Amino acid sequence: MDLMRDGIFNLAGALLFAKNQEHRLPLFCVKGVAYPGDDIHASEYRDSEDIHGKIEDVFNRAVSFISRNIRRIQRQKHVNSIGELEIPKISLEEITANALVHRDYFVSAPIRIFIFENRVKIISPGHLPNNLTIENIKKGISMIRNPILASYAAKILPYRGLGNGIRRALKEYPHIEFIDDREGNEFKVIIERTHS
Repeated sequence: MDLMRDGIFNLAGALLFAKNQEHRLPLFCVKGVAYPGDDIHASEYRDSEDIHGKIEDVFNRAVSFISRNIRRIQRQKHVNSIGELEIPKISLEEITANALVHRDYFVSAPIRIFIFENRVKIISPGHLPNNLTIENIKKGISMIRNPILASYAAKILPYRGLGNGIRRALKEYPHIEFIDDREGNEFKVIIERTHS
């Protein structure tokens, strides 16, 4: 299955199946912080979480972290409804799955999620690979950086590896900006919180 050698998980195997993999891979995690206001606050936050574990658990907990720190909007529903997330869950799932599957695992840094009053910012280690551009990914063109991980992720995450995830996220919620920071070796997704 190409997930281990000599009885020891390789990186893809550890991310998919290892228990307590944070001991050997401490930076391959998600760190989330929700701040009051619109900027990083020096001494105050509303919520924070360091998320380690198998990629499926990290995905679920990361989506949950974002969901619990954004608003629910009534949107013409009756008063007893729990409302809908201000950012559709499909968009959150697509962006989170892409961050986990396509990050550069040669960069020893966590995925970071910052939640502000006016936006959600997700920063993944590594810029877009090769000549891939933001316009390409918006059109559904993709290059899979981690093919073994991607092939298994398609079985356990809402991820198919067909290049349609970003298009689906934008169709559900067009207020998403992508920044390919080649100098900083990061890929940033900024999701505007419209409160409508």
